[in-house]
Amino acid sequence: MKIYLSIALMLVTLAGAQQRPVTSQPAAKSAAATGLPSQETVNAFMQKMFGYDPSVTWEVVSIKPSSIAGISEVNVILKNPQGQQNTKLYVAADGQRALIGEIIPFGSDPFAAARTALEKGINGPSRGPADAPVTIVEFSDLQCPHCKEAQPTVDKLMSEEKNARLVFQNFPLQSHDWAAKAAAYADCVGRSSNDAFWKFMQGVYDAQSDILTTNADEKLTALADKSGVKGSDIAACAAKPETTSRVEHSVALGKSVDITGTPTLFINGRKIANVAALPYDMLKQLTEFAAKK
Repeated sequence: MKIYLSIALMLVTLAGAQQRPVTSQPAAKSAAATGLPSQETVNAFMQKMFGYDPSVTWEVVSIKPSSIAGISEVNVILKNPQGQQNTKLYVAADGQRALIGEIIPFGSDPFAAARTALEKGINGPSRGPADAPVTIVEFSDLQCPHCKEAQPTVDKLMSEEKNARLVFQNFPLQSHDWAAKAAAYADCVGRSSNDAFWKFMQGVYDAQSDILTTNADEKLTALADKSGVKGSDIAACAAKPETTSRVEHSVALGKSVDITGTPTLFINGRKIANVAALPYDMLKQLTEFAAKK
């Protein structure tokens, strides 16, 4: 998802305190017991920040410890008539100060932890040499318009970089009503035929505006047929608990490496969170640099 810039810049300007929800936390009593800010405090803060504008609403999605001791992570969804934005706040232990942004890895090999986690956890379809020095992992949501927008860039990169392997991982967003179903179909198509998967993925992107919750099974089955596999078999596979577990595994893997939206790429563990905003030449340079390492 693209950052809703007007809201983000306003929050930075007014607060001096950004991005994806995980699970809701109990408010007041348990928050106070663990040193986390309470839901009431977060709501009061948001009211002070945005109460002047009746078009802005928000939802406190989670309040939890961050990966840094003593720092709380607060995930909020901000909404207005133009759209919504997942915002992440990092609150200091004194409860009086906050930062907006993202905690990034540091050290002599800052991408090692993500690279190792992905190497152990990826289970999606792939293209490119299995022994390529660069593994690009793409987390996408087939209902996400920004994933559709970014796919030509990813396709161009893979056509030009012969030392790279691309692995697709499902990451359906909860805000999308048929994304989880599409992910299940995609997982089944990928296990049936690696080549068919890429045709199916593009077919779903091309048909995004025509797919609704009410016709998703019909449309996805037809698109599976067009990709070269038997649609009825894929539909049956998509309904199995095993497939749900595989999609859930992919989502959990994404959350473990701090996915904040889709599409997100990892180049040998290096996170590229906003593919559309990154100049293609830089994406290519990052891939070639990773190959040299």
